Amino acid sequence: MPSTNTQKTNITATPTQPAINLRPGNFSTLSEALDYAACGNTGSNFYSGRGHLTHVLPYAELQSQSKNLAKRLNGLGLQRGSRIALVADTTPDFLRFFFACQYAGLIPVPLPISIHLGGHEVYVKQLARLLESCQASIAMAPEGFVPFLEEAATELNLQLIGGPETFASLEESQIPLQPLESHELAYIQYTSGSTRWPRGVEVTQSAVMTNLAGIIQHGLKVQTGDRCVSWLPFYHDMGLVGFVLGPMASQLSVDYLSTRDFAMRPRQWLKLMTNSKATISFSPSFGYELCVRRLREDSSSESYDLSAWRIAGVGAETIRADSLGRFAKALEPSGFNQQAFLACYGMAECSLAISFAPLHSGISVDLVDADELSNNRLASPISSSVIGDEEARVSKFVNCGVPLPGYEVEIRDDMGIALSDRESGTIYVRGASTMTGYFNDPVLTQEALSEDGWLNTGDIGYWIDGSLVIIGRSKDMIIINGRNIWPQDLEYVAEQQPEVRPGDSSAFSVSGPDGDEVAIMVVQCRETNSEKRDDLIHRLGSRIQKELSIPSYIELIPPRTLPRTSSGKLSRSRAKSDFLKRVEWETLAPALSLSA
Repeated sequence: MPSTNTQKTNITATPTQPAINLRPGNFSTLSEALDYAACGNTGSNFYSGRGHLTHVLPYAELQSQSKNLAKRLNGLGLQRGSRIALVADTTPDFLRFFFACQYAGLIPVPLPISIHLGGHEVYVKQLARLLESCQASIAMAPEGFVPFLEEAATELNLQLIGGPETFASLEESQIPLQPLESHELAYIQYTSGSTRWPRGVEVTQSAVMTNLAGIIQHGLKVQTGDRCVSWLPFYHDMGLVGFVLGPMASQLSVDYLSTRDFAMRPRQWLKLMTNSKATISFSPSFGYELCVRRLREDSSSESYDLSAWRIAGVGAETIRADSLGRFAKALEPSGFNQQAFLACYGMAECSLAISFAPLHSGISVDLVDADELSNNRLASPISSSVIGDEEARVSKFVNCGVPLPGYEVEIRDDMGIALSDRESGTIYVRGASTMTGYFNDPVLTQEALSEDGWLNTGDIGYWIDGSLVIIGRSKDMIIINGRNIWPQDLEYVAEQQPEVRPGDSSAFSVSGPDGDEVAIMVVQCRETNSEKRDDLIHRLGSRIQKELSIPSYIELIPPRTLPRTSSGKLSRSRAKSDFLKRVEWETLAPALSLSA
């Protein structure tokens, strides 16, 4: 089983047979979809952070190598449905192991590679909890991560742990392969853990194939000749389903840049889009914002050609229209068309996608009265002409379009009653793509899934003429004096200050000594002058008091210290936990009295 492909010729995007042959029900399993993809000459290309092509893996070779590896895994004598933990770096080996599990009747479980603040010990502890949670029988990691994996599994009695070469040395079994069937699990997808500890979502073959059909046919309307580029992590639902399984099931080529390399050199994303003339790529808002920052910091006049980019998807977190606007303006000279932006909404519990905005329409922003939304949960429209009015509080939310065919979606109040247009409430979803539950966690499953199949997404939103608008996570809501205040509103105030970049602040609430909730905002700050730091704190506190009529406590912390999830999203729950470890109430109370 070779770990690399010595041929370094970039795979083209032209299939040997029509690529768009996918109708609902065409493929019942992922192994069937790969068998189909292997009939063409498309596949995956892997690039280094310097933009060099390092690995080429046509789907035909992926199929052959995955089946070969599946026979070796079968030789271990594992029970059907055993979980195989895969530390999911952006390499061909992850793809081989993931699909080998499909052919061998085993359940792959992608695990994150990122190491959060705290380093070695924190990452090992995270891996250990995930390995125990999914009850893995064996585990694979890229060679550089094997020591972490071995340490994490010290007390778990796994049958085999190692890198790709360890498994390549196994003997092949002569037992015929029995791929996973449509009613069986396809994989276990861990959530990003932005509001609580990550949960293992059970995704069946039929669920993910139904979702892929909806994405390919209705969400993206994939065309022959389309080509994808992705830097999204393979352990995240958008990276795995959207840019591993999606291109494969529609026989499209895809060019990969690792998430770490993107974070260090985000302009490589634009270079890949330019060189490959790719047509489809997605990112959370922060990815587009990071590109803009680097473009500003770089004085060189490097040119890009983004004229082929027809779908610039955005999702996975609260969509920041301002960040997208800055990206479109900065890259307009390179041929980027802002109408390519495609807002979407989804979650791992629904395989990936729930809704898509209309193609080639750009971002549609809904302006609402922030006070009316906070006090009465009504998203009352407000004219754009009042945005500069000092007395008006305006919230901006992005329209995420209509649900995919086959989904039932309701927005309900606290009593479970379905709401009408512009009444905000909790989003509930039911359909063939929803999960069967959280692995080995019946309590959380019962909390999220009703007996008749309705999933409580935990997200808050509202309808506009049949389209979904997403406000945020219900667990992130700040409730002070009976008012619902969204953390994005506080964070937006911070981002209007010249010292604060988008994504550099995190707002939440904590219970004070008297039991009342207090608004907290932690801000990453590069300023070292104490007087200037005090001035920023005073400005922010005054602005929050003026706009939201609440006292607040502002804490400045060093750059790159706000905690993020495995997929790169800010984690308000961990920011809150970290804050409570740092700050004593004795020092907090006087500051609050001053800010009030």
